Amino acid sequence: MGISQYIKEIGRGARGAKPLTREQATDLFGQVLDGTVTDLEIGGFCLAMRIKGETPEEMAGFLDATHARLNRIPAGDRALVVLPSYNGARRLPVLTPLLALLLAREGLPVLVHGSASETSRVLASNVLSALDVPPMTAIRPIANGEAAFAPTELLNPALKRLLDVRRVVGLRNPGHSVVKLMQPTAGPCVVVASYTHPEYARTMGETFELTGMTALLSRGLEGEVVSDPRRTAQIDGFVRGVRTELQAQQAGTTAEVPGLPKEIDVATTAGYTRRVLAGELPVPEAIAAQVRHITQLASHA
Repeated sequence: MGISQYIKEIGRGARGAKPLTREQATDLFGQVLDGTVTDLEIGGFCLAMRIKGETPEEMAGFLDATHARLNRIPAGDRALVVLPSYNGARRLPVLTPLLALLLAREGLPVLVHGSASETSRVLASNVLSALDVPPMTAIRPIANGEAAFAPTELLNPALKRLLDVRRVVGLRNPGHSVVKLMQPTAGPCVVVASYTHPEYARTMGETFELTGMTALLSRGLEGEVVSDPRRTAQIDGFVRGVRTELQAQQAGTTAEVPGLPKEIDVATTAGYTRRVLAGELPVPEAIAAQVRHITQLASHA
């Protein structure tokens, strides 16, 4: 059937473009994931959406299509904590593995998922491998108290191919938003989401409300979902779509975080993570607070 009729609506520029309904967005994104459209149509879709921007209704439709096609993690008896990791470290160590292992220590099942979107950054998956958490090679249950890493292509190969369009056109597309919001499990979960630009905070929050998801939303560290250890950010929680402010933003930046290394390479970051987990270095307070909030949300998921 093709998606040209949708591209005509969304491709009229920032002012002339019309938003899609949730049902239209579901159909469009489903065709993209199913591979029934041409590369040219996919390119047109990606560029048009990049200029127009996604509405919450469109994001909900994209998620509906994605959830219908995911290879989902089986449900357990506790809510799965989901940590998308697609950015990695650029200036500060990537601390998503530390967050994952601290949550696992609380007895929660934790899934980190991601793929490389920036070739020059240190990835959470590499640090996790150094911490004896290798990538999953098959869909399986995740035990309470376990942190696991799933490559995006294991959850849906077509979604990974859509992310890779960025390597060709140089711009992010709706796939990059979808992977940060999706629920890759058949059971209850807490999706931990982050934003870099304030305009995305509104869209992401309204999408959680519209879809009735349980989630935590805050400004992340260089695009990662873990809190910046130097700051106290606003944190909002969602329980089945109902929003609550869990933490108010505080002004100021801490000059030094005890023990946090200056280097961001895999070995140094893994070594720092081990020392924090062993109690040799303190857990940064911003991350300890994030663990408390996620644990609280998981108890209500």
